[in-house]
Amino acid sequence: MDVPVNHPDFGKLEICVCRHKGITERVRQRLFTLSRLDELTNLTFDSFEPRGRKGLGEHQANSLELAFNHSRNYAQNLNGWLLLEGDPGSGKTHLAAAVANFAVGMGVPTLFLTIPDLLDSLRASFDSEATTFEERFDEIRSAGLLVMDDFGTQNTTPWAQEKLFQIINYRYINKLPTVVTTNLPLDELEQRISSRLSDSELVTRWPINAPDYRRPMNDTARTALTSLDLVSKLTFETFSLRKEEGLQSHELKSIKGAFEAAQTFAQKPRGWLVLTGDYATGKTHLAAAISNHRAALGDPPLFIMAPDLLDELRKTFDEKSLVSYGHRFDEIRNAGVLVLDDLSTHSLSQWGREKLFQILNYRYLTEKPTVITIAADALDSLDARLHSRIQDIRLVTTLLINAPPYHGSKSRRK
Repeated sequence: MDVPVNHPDFGKLEICVCRHKGITERVRQRLFTLSRLDELTNLTFDSFEPRGRKGLGEHQANSLELAFNHSRNYAQNLNGWLLLEGDPGSGKTHLAAAVANFAVGMGVPTLFLTIPDLLDSLRASFDSEATTFEERFDEIRSAGLLVMDDFGTQNTTPWAQEKLFQIINYRYINKLPTVVTTNLPLDELEQRISSRLSDSELVTRWPINAPDYRRPMNDTARTALTSLDLVSKLTFETFSLRKEEGLQSHELKSIKGAFEAAQTFAQKPRGWLVLTGDYATGKTHLAAAISNHRAALGDPPLFIMAPDLLDELRKTFDEKSLVSYGHRFDEIRNAGVLVLDDLSTHSLSQWGREKLFQILNYRYLTEKPTVITIAADALDSLDARLHSRIQDIRLVTTLLINAPPYHGSKSRRK
């Protein structure tokens, strides 16, 4: 460049402007070929069903639609990182490929790779005469848009793990547009990578709460674990503070206290919230309202009754089950927010008591947000180990709804 001697670009080689377009096109084509995106050209936003297949629950369909809308918006500006989380077959890869195909159409040099393919590509460069390892490595970490599909599913050597971190860290430091899909909780990924993917200032996390699209709707293994769709009408808006029933002041105060505590927890889930009281006093309604509020924010909890939870674990022992016991057990104990309705242990088998204790003890030790509803008489007869943990006021807020059963407003009873 024709610049003074003291200019930072003095003496540096620069590509002539007349060749920029051709070189950029060759880079795009090389990355496109390396990505095998030509095999995924059918995975676009137009071919995606925003609300999924017929028969999905409302929260599942909403989860898909929110992920679709956000992915499409991301593709148009490529600002920051996009992290798509969900079970296999939930639509993560389709949306990630749709972002990549859209970016390619806009002329952005784009690289789409599953993690095993990415590592294989690096290893292959050691024996390649066409490109060196350093060139391939730089090509991957510097791509205009990098899409890494199925992150965390690979069995990596220390070498591979270090290369993945170097790629992630380079793009993190330089804030290069990146899309990551994973079906693992972040705390199961390598700590340095998990830390960067948790940076809310750069990374937008979008969970997809939908079943495997590739399996038939009547596949029992695919059925959603959560029972949230059954209580979709139980919200904070539909909860009655029962001011017109002539209740005593301390009864009204306990209802209002539980309502406000549930709203606070729903806004920012922290620690444990235990709602207790007589039957039909509103415990389940408030637990469901918390769940529905979080679901509306795109972060649906695992809402399940304690007996159903144990039934789901037992189902995995069936030889026809497509879900392993270990996978189901981890899915429950690692849920972002677990809402366990109608907890009781007095009528459970020894196996059932042990499983509940293992799940809740893990969540207690890791301080994962948890909501429990339990009848007052069941609380007194709870397994001693669980009872001890629920009494820990450092982590657990226990609220007694000290009111008679609710059977509807006076006008409804009339």
